[in-house]
Amino acid sequence: MSAPVIELVGIVTRFGRTVVHDGIELAIEPGEVISLVGGSGSGKTTLLREIVGLLTPTAGQVRLFGEDLHAGSRAEQARRRRRYGMLFQQGALFSAFNVFDNVAFPLRELGCLSAREVHDAVMLKLAMVELQPEHALLMPAELSGGMIKRVALARALALEPELLLLDEPTAGLDPDRSAAFVRLIQDLQQQLGLTVVLVTHDLDTLAALSSRVAVLAERRILVCDTLDRIMTVEHPFIDRFFRSERSQRALARGLETL
Repeated sequence: MSAPVIELVGIVTRFGRTVVHDGIELAIEPGEVISLVGGSGSGKTTLLREIVGLLTPTAGQVRLFGEDLHAGSRAEQARRRRRYGMLFQQGALFSAFNVFDNVAFPLRELGCLSAREVHDAVMLKLAMVELQPEHALLMPAELSGGMIKRVALARALALEPELLLLDEPTAGLDPDRSAAFVRLIQDLQQQLGLTVVLVTHDLDTLAALSSRVAVLAERRILVCDTLDRIMTVEHPFIDRFFRSERSQRALARGLETL
């Protein structure tokens, strides 16, 4: 049996006297799509950043693909980093680079591809996220919100990762663009066999994408299970987040897209 793609063991996170996480345990298997939800300030994005090594937890261990995130030589850590990609909430595109150069950046960092290979890889990734060749020369300031998300997704996929992490992937998008972006993520996940972890507060997105939902509350993972089973758990946060009339309508819309 293969190791979990992500395994969080006893994660504790403190900022000064503030405890954000206190003993988080979570295992994510290959091919799963896990939505991470929680209240404001519960540390969802912090946990995502700890998974990819942008932040280091105060205590505990992050394991990716069966290996400690920080284990091994610099070359071994670099190899491990190439196995995941991340889409940041606002896209985090380099404002001084055009679309092509933003997507090409991680490929050029490898230092082992020819200019032709980089060009072909970039154009393939742009096509995968349903952008046209002429979009490659646009600057980030010329892009709509939906296009920024697609370019950022193309960059996250540039190194053909096995694991994709998404921080509020549909934030700031209108309903039509949000639904189109969710369908794109669904298609790519199925085509590429990706394991996906997303932080979201959007119930339409959560219902459409998730194989399981991890609920972050009381500084721990309160429950990680299918949406149907989450709905049977009695807890104040679950009541507020999932059981309001508005939430029920949003969940129904998301399930209709499946």
